[in-house]
Amino acid sequence: MQSQDVAHRHAPASSSAAGPVVDVEQAEAALVEHYPRLVRLAYLVLPPGLGRGRRVLTAHALTQRALPRGRKSSSVIPAQSTGREGDPGYAFVRLQVMRTALEAALPLRRRAWPTRSQLPPLLPQVWGLRLFPRSGGAGELALDQRLAALAGPARAAYVLRGLEKLPDADVRALLTAAGVTDPDTALREADSVPAQYALLTSPEFDPCSLQARPTDLMRRRQHTKAALAAAAALAVCGALVALPSGGWGPDGAAAPAYAQNPAAEAALDPGRLVRVSPTAWQTATRTDFSVWPARGPLTRDTALLRRALAVWARPGEEVRVSATPGTQTGGPAGPPQLLYAGVVDGARVVILYDGLRLARYAEPKDGTEGAALDFARVDGATRAESSAIVLSRSDGNVRYLTAPWVQKAAERDLLKPGAGAMDLNLADGITSPLASSALQPGACTSWNVLQLTDATGTHLVTDLGELVPARLTSGRPGKAGEAHGAQALRVWAPFACSLAAERSAGVRSVNAWGFADQPLPDASGTATWVCTRAETWRGGGTAVLAQFQTPGGKYGAVAARARDVPACGPRDPHVLAGVLWKSGAGTWYLLAAGGRDTASIRTTGGVTAATGGNLLAVRAKRGARAELKGTLDDGTAIGNLR
Repeated sequence: MQSQDVAHRHAPASSSAAGPVVDVEQAEAALVEHYPRLVRLAYLVLPPGLGRGRRVLTAHALTQRALPRGRKSSSVIPAQSTGREGDPGYAFVRLQVMRTALEAALPLRRRAWPTRSQLPPLLPQVWGLRLFPRSGGAGELALDQRLAALAGPARAAYVLRGLEKLPDADVRALLTAAGVTDPDTALREADSVPAQYALLTSPEFDPCSLQARPTDLMRRRQHTKAALAAAAALAVCGALVALPSGGWGPDGAAAPAYAQNPAAEAALDPGRLVRVSPTAWQTATRTDFSVWPARGPLTRDTALLRRALAVWARPGEEVRVSATPGTQTGGPAGPPQLLYAGVVDGARVVILYDGLRLARYAEPKDGTEGAALDFARVDGATRAESSAIVLSRSDGNVRYLTAPWVQKAAERDLLKPGAGAMDLNLADGITSPLASSALQPGACTSWNVLQLTDATGTHLVTDLGELVPARLTSGRPGKAGEAHGAQALRVWAPFACSLAAERSAGVRSVNAWGFADQPLPDASGTATWVCTRAETWRGGGTAVLAQFQTPGGKYGAVAARARDVPACGPRDPHVLAGVLWKSGAGTWYLLAAGGRDTASIRTTGGVTAATGGNLLAVRAKRGARAELKGTLDDGTAIGNLR
C-alpha cells in the first residue's frame, strides 16, 4: 500500500538538507568508500514488488547516479575519511539515493510521464543471468515480508533507523529533504514492524554479494530459434523453407525436457524417500550424513515433502536459491535421503541428502510464498564434519541439527579462551539458539562457536553463513588436532575474527598453526606468528593467512595472504612471512619468521640482511619493501607467502 506521497523535486547540492556545498570529487570519494552501504540502503527502500533481480540492478543504478551534476575542480588530495558521521559528501549522496529510491516506489500514473527512477535501469545490465542476494533465514524472510507491506516512506524510515542508526529527528529531516510530505506518518507506520535492525546487515539484503542463475533457458532457446527463423525468412524474401521430418535435433535422441522419466519421477515421489533407522549409525562402517535418521514432527507430511522435492527439481522464479561455491543446484538423480522435516522459528524446514549434497527447503509456516532453497556440498565428509547442519537463522541466532552420535552441545566464545563453555539444550538433536558470528554486525567483539562432544572426543565448528558449519583445528599441518584444548584455544583467540573473511566461501575446515614465537627488539616482549588455512569442500579456493600478534594485543594482524597455494597445508607444511613493525622506542624493524625447520632467512630489495635460524629482525625505514627468501633444513628454498 502507499499511504504517503513523495514530491517530485530535486534539491541542489548546496541545499540545507545536504549541508555545505559538495563538489563532485568529495561526493565521489564518499560514494566509492561507502558504496556497499548505499546500495544496501537503496535495495531495502525499493519496493519488493519489483522482484529481487530488478531491485538489485535498480539499487546499483540509483546509487551510481547519485553524484552531483556540476563539477568543481580541486587540487587538494583529501585525507582518508574518518567515517560517515559529519561527512557532507556522504550526507549528499545518501540523500540522493533515498530520494530516487522513494521515487521508484511510486506507482505509475496515467497521463503522466514516469520519472527515470521508475523505469528499468539502462545501466548496469546483465544478459542471460538472474542476479539476486544470498538467502537468509526465517527471520530475514519474515522481515522482508513485513517491509513489503509498508509504504515506501515508512520502509525508508525503518531502514534509516536501523541501518544508519539515526534518531527520529534526523530521520524526519532526511525524509522531508527527500520529498516525503508526511514524515510523521511514515515514522508511525514504521513502528508497526518489530525493531529487528540486526537483520538489515544480513546477506539476504546485500545486493553486492550475489548469486547468479540462468534465465528461463527453454524460453530463451525458443526466442532464439524464432529470431533465427525470422532472419532466414527475411533473407530469402519471405520464401518458406520446409525442413524434412524425422531428422535429428540439437539434443540427439534425448527425450523432451519435460517428458515422463521413471528415474526422475521416483526422485520426486515423497513415498520413495530414503529413511534410515535411528540406530544405523551405531553399526555402520561409515559415520557421516548417510547414517542420519529422519527426525522432526513432519516427516510424514506428504504434501510438504512433495513441495520440497518439486522445488528442488524445478525452483520457480520467486524461490530464493543459494549454494556454496562449487555446488550444483540441479535436481537429485534418484530418491534422496530425508534427514529432517519440522517447524523451526516460524518456518517449515525440510533437509535432504543425495550422497553428495545437502539441500534445505524452507517456507513460511503460514504459506509457501517466499520459499528458500539452500545447497551445500558435503562429499567425503568425516565424522566430525558431518556432526551438525544449520537448521535455522533468526534474529541474529542460529540453531543446529546435530548428528545422532552427538552427546552434548555447548556454546563457546573463541575470543575468551579462559572462559568456560555454556551448555546448550538438545531436543531431538536440535540445539537451543546461540548467537551467530556470521550474522554479527559491526566490529568483531566476540566469536561464538559450537562445541560438540561424542564418544570419540570434543571438537569445535563455526557458522560461516552456510548450511554446514566449518570445523576448527589447531596444530602443525598434517598433525593438526581438534581445537578444544587449552593450548589450541589460546592459539585461536587473537585470530578468531579473521574467520569473517571466509564467510560464504564454501569452507570445510580451518586450521590455526602457531609456527613461531619471536623475541622483539628493544625489549618489547615476544610476538606470536600464526598461519591459518581454510580448506574448501570443492578443493580449490583455499585461503592462507600469515598473522602476527604483538604482546598484549587482543587481535592479530594479517602479515601476508594467499589463495590456492600449498603453504601451511599437509602437502607443504612450511611458511615464511614478514612484517614492518614499530617499537615503543619509535624505531622501525623488518621482522620475519618461518617454521621451526627453517635454517636461514635473507631479505633483498629495500632491506638487505641475512640470518641463520627461523627468525629475522633488522632495522628498516618506514614503508620499506623487501623480498624474503628462506632455506629449510633439507636445503629446499622457500619464498615469502603471497
